[in-house]
Amino acid sequence: MTLLSTSNLSVTLRGRAVLTDVSLTLAAGEVVGLIGPNGAGKTSLMRAALGLLPHRGASSLARMSPRDRGRAVAWMPQTREIAWPVSVETLVTLGRTPHLAPGQRPSDADRAAVTRALDRMALGSLRHRTATRLSGGEQARALIARALAQETPLLMADEPIAGLDPAHQIATMHCFAGLAKGGHSVLVSLHDLGLAARFCTRLVVLDKGVIVADGTAQTVLTPQLLRDTFGITAWFETTSQGPVFQPLEVV
Repeated sequence: MTLLSTSNLSVTLRGRAVLTDVSLTLAAGEVVGLIGPNGAGKTSLMRAALGLLPHRGASSLARMSPRDRGRAVAWMPQTREIAWPVSVETLVTLGRTPHLAPGQRPSDADRAAVTRALDRMALGSLRHRTATRLSGGEQARALIARALAQETPLLMADEPIAGLDPAHQIATMHCFAGLAKGGHSVLVSLHDLGLAARFCTRLVVLDKGVIVADGTAQTVLTPQLLRDTFGITAWFETTSQGPVFQPLEVV
């Protein structure tokens, strides 16, 4: 089942092409890592695919009505701002909005979805805490939980693990892998190539607004691509505990 399809998606901002003819398909059961250097176009691709940026080309999500899109995909942007001093539980409950009619109160099923999301992010003990008083890492986890509470077929997250400690980075990636095993799909932009190699079923590499590689970590993270796209050398080996990737030097 296809959850996202783009065809020749292009974006121009302030007279500069930031995305050029990107065609991409995501199927159920995938964790797709969107990787590339700073300024490669990762955020622009995700926002254009959602219909949040003016673009040329086509996106299956951008064609949907806002309500249908809210039921098809959960979006976690890179910007992490919690504007109101509400409880963590209330913040996460906002993820259920696409499933509610105007003025409708959350049902038992909605509250159960919120509890599942809080538990996945290990926030159960903080559910009554004021969200604006959490640490930066805790706020990030609460915003991930809000996206998880939406319980959509597709989750798109822009650098969701940035600022998290190592344990919560790994736990979040395990959560995404669990969603994929349950038939959902995740498109996640990452700068940590080690976690991308370890947890993503597929890597899509963007550079200068175009896709330069798409495949498994073993086929994508070649010495030549790492040198040409990221300007680094690295050690990469499949071990008894799974893929292990370590950047080594700038070239």
